[in-house]
Amino acid sequence: MTEIGFYHLTRSTLEQALPRLLGRVLSLSERAQVLCASPERMKSLDDALWICPDPDWLPHGTRDPADQPIFLTTQDTPPANGAKHLFLTEGAESMHLRDFTRAFDLFDGGDDKAVAAARVRWKAAKEAGHVLTYWQQTERGWEKKA
Repeated sequence: MTEIGFYHLTRSTLEQALPRLLGRVLSLSERAQVLCASPERMKSLDDALWICPDPDWLPHGTRDPADQPIFLTTQDTPPANGAKHLFLTEGAESMHLRDFTRAFDLFDGGDDKAVAAARVRWKAAKEAGHVLTYWQQTERGWEKKA
C-alpha cells in the first residue's frame, strides 16, 4: 500500500515548493523520482533545483538514474534510481504507485481544472486502497487537513 499525499499549492509555484519537499526526502537519506508531465516542465524543474536557495544543494539529474539521488523524468517507470518517494507533477499519473512507499501529488490550487483533476485522482486512489492525506499551503507552511 502506498501513502499518497495530495499537496494543494495555494501560496507558491511548483518550482518554489518542490525543492523543500525534496530536501526533506534527502534529509532522510532517501531517494526521489519526479514524474513530469512534459519535457518543458522537466527542464523548468531541473533549472529550479539548481538555483533554489533552500535547501541550497539538491543533487539531481535527468539521465543515468542509478546515479541520481533525485531523478527527474517524463517516463512512468518503476523506481529507476531505487527511490521510495515519487513526486507527481501537473496531473502526471503513474501505473507504478505500488512500487513506491510514498507519493506526492502536487497540484495548482489556482487552476480550477487542476483542482478538479486532483479530486478525480483522489477518488481513484481511495478506491484502489491507498492511504491518503491532504495537505494545503497556509501562511505557516504545509498544513495537514482532515
